[in-house]
Amino acid sequence: MPSHQSSSGCAEFRQHTSLSRRGFLRAGGLGLAGLSLADLLSIEAQSAPRTTNDNSVLILWMRGGPSQHETWDPKMQAPAEYRGAFGSTRTSVPGIEICDMLPRSARVMDKWSIIRSLHHTNAGHSAGDQILFTGHPPGPDPTVNIHPSCGSIVSEQLGHLTPELPPYVMIPRQVPGTDSAYLGVAHKPFETLSDPATHKPFQLRNFSLVEGISDQRFGDRKSLLQEFDRFRKGVDQSGQLDAISDFQHQAYGILSSDRARRAFDLDAEPRSLRERYGFIERYNPMDPRRCSASAFCQRLVLGRRLVEAGVRLVTVDCRWWDTHVEGVDSMKNGFLPRWDQSFSALIEDMHERGLLETTMVVAWGEFGRTPKLNKTNGRDHYPNVFSAAVAGGPVQGGRVVGSSDSKGAYPLNNPKSPQDVLATMYRHLGIDPNKHYLDHSGRPIATLPFGKPIEELG
Repeated sequence: MPSHQSSSGCAEFRQHTSLSRRGFLRAGGLGLAGLSLADLLSIEAQSAPRTTNDNSVLILWMRGGPSQHETWDPKMQAPAEYRGAFGSTRTSVPGIEICDMLPRSARVMDKWSIIRSLHHTNAGHSAGDQILFTGHPPGPDPTVNIHPSCGSIVSEQLGHLTPELPPYVMIPRQVPGTDSAYLGVAHKPFETLSDPATHKPFQLRNFSLVEGISDQRFGDRKSLLQEFDRFRKGVDQSGQLDAISDFQHQAYGILSSDRARRAFDLDAEPRSLRERYGFIERYNPMDPRRCSASAFCQRLVLGRRLVEAGVRLVTVDCRWWDTHVEGVDSMKNGFLPRWDQSFSALIEDMHERGLLETTMVVAWGEFGRTPKLNKTNGRDHYPNVFSAAVAGGPVQGGRVVGSSDSKGAYPLNNPKSPQDVLATMYRHLGIDPNKHYLDHSGRPIATLPFGKPIEELG
């Protein structure tokens, strides 16, 4: 997790010396100072009561927007320019068919379900990111969160499930929509930064930092902690800020704990299991399409390890499903075979380990694709209807919720919103969707502006 300290950051840090401890933290003072290790920790003095359940969520973020036609909602009766190049295949559940490029997923259909009637109104990548991760519309700059992500909400309301691990993790790094906004840096995601998708051995950089304290970043952080100590001594003689140093020590403790090291130790997985998920091979830099399509396979293994170890919410970046040009070829030779292998392996693996009892898996992107193929044999951005694959937790396998029309252009019945999916996740985790937070202008903002749990999944 990189550090971004600077002299200007320390100046901003000192500007907050008139604030109370609570006010300083609510203002995101630690974020201004760039104290990234403290991002791992929620500040207990301002935390809500914690849930007692051990439920978790694993989000497989298919950034770019997967085509509903070429995944979970094929339209075999539509004209060819809508239907596309692929067929459909029967699944293990009578009456449910999916794209014929997903035969392994079809065989385990009894363990996962489909929502086919999702929709919203914004066709921008980052705007869609914001809607699906926060439940709120985007701001003027859709790459910047003005509302906290679902993971940050989980961190704030629930805190750590396992003290040695952060509550919210991004693999490998943040995408638009995943930040903490007005909840402050204490609820930002922990980013692995190191990427299990590469052919190199996976090693979390933060562990290397603890082992090699000569690293310049460590020196920067140490100086920053000293700066914070000067701030504390200057504004609080009563000792009420002493807890801050405890969180700093706890942050370093996380990075040096055996449990955290084991959770992130991808090489501890048997090679046979990793091969079951797919892609243990070198990138071919001359074929970026296939490299991109391959990248997510081993990330899914790490995602499963982290929820198994006790991380409450893990988001895996499974990009890049933006198939404007020659989308049929990209899906056929890149994305779909690898997705089919890794997704089906994940569902089977989690089922075998009993993890689907407590972990809800959500696979979706920011929107779908246009129902009609374009002139370059691809499909363009399309939020009017799209699909998601869901499993685990409250979700019973082998179900289809909602439907799209005959061309896959609009919801036909039982339309669902991204907020409905978030409401389902929140109920599973024990999140209060009606809790309000003060934004940066002091306005009370609901955790979720609207949305109801999808009862048909249970």
